[in-house]
Amino acid sequence: MPDYKSSGVDYDMLDKFKREAQQAAQRTANNVQRLGLATVENIRGRSAFVLKNSSTFPIPFIGHVEEGLGTKNLVADRMSQLTKKSYYYQIGQDTVAMIVNDMISAGILPISVAMHLAVGNSNWFSKNQDNAESLISGWEHACNLSRCVWGPGETATLRDIIYPDAIELSGSAIGINEPNGALILEENIREGDMIVFLESSGIHANGLTLVRDIVKKLSNGYLTKLPNGKTFGEEILTPTPIYVGVVEDCFNSGIKIHYAENITGHGWRKLMRPLAPFNYIIEHLPSPHIIFDFLQEHGQINDLEAYGTFNMGAGFALYVQSDDVTKVISIAKENSIEAYRAGYVAKSRNAEKKVIICPKDLEYTQDTLKVR
Repeated sequence: MPDYKSSGVDYDMLDKFKREAQQAAQRTANNVQRLGLATVENIRGRSAFVLKNSSTFPIPFIGHVEEGLGTKNLVADRMSQLTKKSYYYQIGQDTVAMIVNDMISAGILPISVAMHLAVGNSNWFSKNQDNAESLISGWEHACNLSRCVWGPGETATLRDIIYPDAIELSGSAIGINEPNGALILEENIREGDMIVFLESSGIHANGLTLVRDIVKKLSNGYLTKLPNGKTFGEEILTPTPIYVGVVEDCFNSGIKIHYAENITGHGWRKLMRPLAPFNYIIEHLPSPHIIFDFLQEHGQINDLEAYGTFNMGAGFALYVQSDDVTKVISIAKENSIEAYRAGYVAKSRNAEKKVIICPKDLEYTQDTLKVR
């Protein structure tokens, strides 16, 4: 007689993952004490996750972000088949980074991150124990890097929507602007502001659908060796840095961040996301990154397309006054992230926004970015 388990939904398998995730999440509980918050632990594991305000300072702004990993886990799955190793530790960090790096661009510090994991069949947990355990460890590590709590989660079995051997990984976060900080608002941008780039670790989690098309053209696929000795797949799966510490430490140092942008989809065109008609002049490029040279060569991608699609070595941008540049770079280094002055903000002569990348002789006009 058919039962729920035979349909692909096995709560024994799902619940084991849930319990292990809750144990890992509990180990992140102290990360928000500095913000005057505390977790209500005797509620953890129920249908809602609760934080309490353990201090007297007001919390004027609360932020919420919803984000997904995209298709990068398909690269991890294929590499696991080829190497018999798990890459889901990296995948866990990537997903959290996608969420929290968006959040801090508004000056909101994450306090609680939730995981949403959907599978096509509950057997995924038993067939992929290494991946499940690595995902938990990577997510926990990413929450610690983000200085936040791993809050709630959802593990769904969606037969006929998701392939039996695949997963969909996404999440959300809530956050606050802490006492020493302020919202990062685009109206604070001024002519003469300096643009500081925080370097990326590689492709991060954007453009992976294009990457999977390019890999089909390679005779050795993901195992193609790069000049640095790594395989193409290993390089692609380098986890995304988490920039929370840099932004928070800038706040705590009294630095006024006029604007911030997480450079993901749309590449460097994102630099002109603000509505005001400024030109964003880039004079200095990141150190050449091997993965982008490789993608351009084998995908026959020109510079205009590459800088308008990928992060090209710049993972996050901070707009600050010139006197603060040296301090921002130092704070980034303390957080193990390289940073440098990339360019500046200039007044537009014709009331139109532009991104001008001088070393590459590239120009993006406002009609190439229509996200608002």
